[in-house]
Amino acid sequence: DSAAEELSAIGVFRGTSDGFELDRAPTRSEAAIMLVRLLGAEEEAQAAYTAGDITLPFTDVGATAAPYVAWLHDQGIVNGTSAATYGTGACSAQNYAAFLLRALGYQDGTDFAYADALAFAQEKGFYNALMFPGDFLRDDLAAVTYQALGTDLKDGSTYLLKSLIDSGAVDAQAAAPMTEKIEAYRALQQASADMESTAMDVDVTASIDMSVAQDGETVSMPMSMDGSMQMILDENDLQMAYDFDIGAMGETMTMREWLKDGWVYVESAVENGEAVRTKTQVNLEEQLALLEQVQASASVDVVNVSGLAMVNSITSKTQGSDTVYTMGITGSSMNGMMETAFSTLMGGGTFPAEDLQTMMDMLSFGDITAVYTVDRSGDLKSIQMTFSVEMNVPAEEGGTPMAMTADYDMSMTVNATGDSVRITFPDFSNFEEVTVPEVAA
Repeated sequence: DSAAEELSAIGVFRGTSDGFELDRAPTRSEAAIMLVRLLGAEEEAQAAYTAGDITLPFTDVGATAAPYVAWLHDQGIVNGTSAATYGTGACSAQNYAAFLLRALGYQDGTDFAYADALAFAQEKGFYNALMFPGDFLRDDLAAVTYQALGTDLKDGSTYLLKSLIDSGAVDAQAAAPMTEKIEAYRALQQASADMESTAMDVDVTASIDMSVAQDGETVSMPMSMDGSMQMILDENDLQMAYDFDIGAMGETMTMREWLKDGWVYVESAVENGEAVRTKTQVNLEEQLALLEQVQASASVDVVNVSGLAMVNSITSKTQGSDTVYTMGITGSSMNGMMETAFSTLMGGGTFPAEDLQTMMDMLSFGDITAVYTVDRSGDLKSIQMTFSVEMNVPAEEGGTPMAMTADYDMSMTVNATGDSVRITFPDFSNFEEVTVPEVAA
């Protein structure tokens, strides 16, 4: 809702007598109207159409949408489904991504292929498949439009909203809150770019206040995690090291793990205080394939704004020589993304859809607050995140329902990234080799 409301404030997104109608699919005509308003050309389009300066080659466009479609067609931003028809069906994510890419200055057939519009939009930083699962709705149209406003033009001169303000197409005063939000988000994304690096050294601390309520009784189960994580994801030499103390129910367990030369080494303490040390050989080809997927998904050559529509608020302040960004993310947005992530990771026909839906119905995220500290050089120093999760498990036959809540407080301090990361490994000579049994698909 917030994305639609902010777009409405600058005259880009308008509802009907029934409100914004975010839960239905947009028509191709509605998408055209939205796009013309986004480009600040509504009056120009209507005047040119009325004067006969532009004409509509399509026979299936209603009177309301005719000036908009005619103007976009004249500008080479939209095409029809044939020489005589524009198309009366729903606007797909692919349709709209192509519209926005053209508005940003890209040309299909030259810069991108229409069939690859979504992948190209993700590369340019304003589309993320996790945010737009299933049918493309007016909700999605508003969100992806919002993100495109924070995206660089093809020529790199500025981002889309700034160009519209500079040209007078959008009122600067009306757009001021959105401008401040976009510029703070872009600055934070730029500072966070090193976190996309394939090498990092970080310290991690987390506390989880968990409670479980059932049969009128509530049990508290505080948990904690404190340690360090180092990784070098070089395609010729994958290296990782994890060293964590994990506390739960008054007990502390130390877990240490390393990846080196195609072996995973694990050291864990048992009750008598003696450590168990094992090593397992891993398939480096599979590891490298996974690495390539991670690198491909993180390969964005511009400021990535593909999560901008999820951000409810973002502020920045100077603290000594650092800049501190405080960002609020709506829990409902996270719930939607988690459902998509679960579907992607656990779906594919092996995880029943009804079981997935049941699990997601039980799970609910609260609003998230994230605080990022960036040093004077523009490098990310630390992240602190607080959020809550609730899970309500319905009663099985003969049982009673259970409610679980967990409040998370997590922080990460960045010690090094890139070429400055070094991992010191212990002596692995006393680690016992174990074989992991193969599991059928």
